Amino acid sequence: MSKPTPISGFPEWTPAQRMIEQYVLDRIRSTFELYGFAPLETRAVEPLDQLLRKGETSKEVYVIRRLHGDPEGPAGDDALGLHFDLTVPFARYVLENAGKLTFPFRRYQIQKVWRGERPQEGRYREFLQADIDIVDRDTLAPHHEAEMPLVVGDALRSLPIPPVRIQVNNRKICEGFYRGVGLTDPEAALRAVDKLDKIGPAGVAELLAATAGASEAQAKACLALAEIAAPDASFADAVRALGVSHPLLNEGVEELVRVMETAAAHSPGLCVADLRIARGLDYYTGTVYETQLIGYERFGSICSGGRYDNLASAGNARFPGVGISIGVTRLLGLLFGAGALSVSREVPTCVLVAVTNEELRPASDSVAGALRSRGIPTEVSPSAAKFGKQIRYAQRRGIPYVWFPGADGAPDEVKDIRSGEQVAAASGEWTPPREDLKPLVS
Repeated sequence: MSKPTPISGFPEWTPAQRMIEQYVLDRIRSTFELYGFAPLETRAVEPLDQLLRKGETSKEVYVIRRLHGDPEGPAGDDALGLHFDLTVPFARYVLENAGKLTFPFRRYQIQKVWRGERPQEGRYREFLQADIDIVDRDTLAPHHEAEMPLVVGDALRSLPIPPVRIQVNNRKICEGFYRGVGLTDPEAALRAVDKLDKIGPAGVAELLAATAGASEAQAKACLALAEIAAPDASFADAVRALGVSHPLLNEGVEELVRVMETAAAHSPGLCVADLRIARGLDYYTGTVYETQLIGYERFGSICSGGRYDNLASAGNARFPGVGISIGVTRLLGLLFGAGALSVSREVPTCVLVAVTNEELRPASDSVAGALRSRGIPTEVSPSAAKFGKQIRYAQRRGIPYVWFPGADGAPDEVKDIRSGEQVAAASGEWTPPREDLKPLVS
């Protein structure tokens, strides 16, 4: 067999990186639950007609089919694809289980998704997302839109990572403004402005003219709106100063003011109103969020989401919602690449129990069992080599303590192989310092 080569876009972390990932997931999960979100996991596949019905995603979906085609199997709109985010399958889940859910329904979902885009630093084809959503029946109170950045802010603040800045906008502001200046295709205008960072103001002006029918004056007004940014609710004055009026614009401004005031009261400096943020997916209808990791802004958003009113709807049943998603693999990939995250040791093990000889291995197993029963991660030496070799094995593994069973009635002893300190110990009493019990992430 020839040496295998990695597949681009499908990351495989080292054990040390995987421990960091699990630590991050535990902290995120804990924060989500503190806010009352319940866990959920949906299937990995969805019908293609569901995956493709909202937004420009057709090039990103991985289609599922058997190696040997089944002539009676699904095809066309009935074919299956791997989900490219967690919002679409969640919306489907809500519709299927509405009779069993209590609304407003709050869920978190930490799960892998697949997206067929070009791999690059911080962008993968298979990656882990951590989502929260709140959905209600018929109407969703706007204060839920203000809650989303608070949860994410607390979750990310609990991690040993650089600070974040959450950029917030409301698509009602954009749509109302575009209608107020006379544009009849606000969705085309939104898609054009969403490309501002990629193609610049001149490119956006050309795109607005080509796709939204904007005149030079209309394009200039749209770009003026996109230039507005403020760390507080003062953005509203800047919007009004542009002299455009529309009921939807006024509604969006009021909603975004509420989000900014709530965020400022909870975490000053966490959010900034940035009216160029649009989010490319068509299903967003209100507040939208993008999150920058300070120092890594050139890589784009590591956490995004928004309000949606029509994604979870069928006939007269309508379940508006708001959600936000942390790109866990994206975040970790950037920090791993920069060497910005580390773990104090590469294994969970705190204690290695030495083996005097193979006949006495049961005694070492007994010590290990006693330590594990008290929550101390422990393994037994793989061989009864000389104690020096067993110590070197622990050093290579990063295990801080070696336990030596007593011989001929002598007490057991445990050695801190970093300092060389060795003390008498009993397996039912000795406890390592708290900072050594589990690997520390920093």
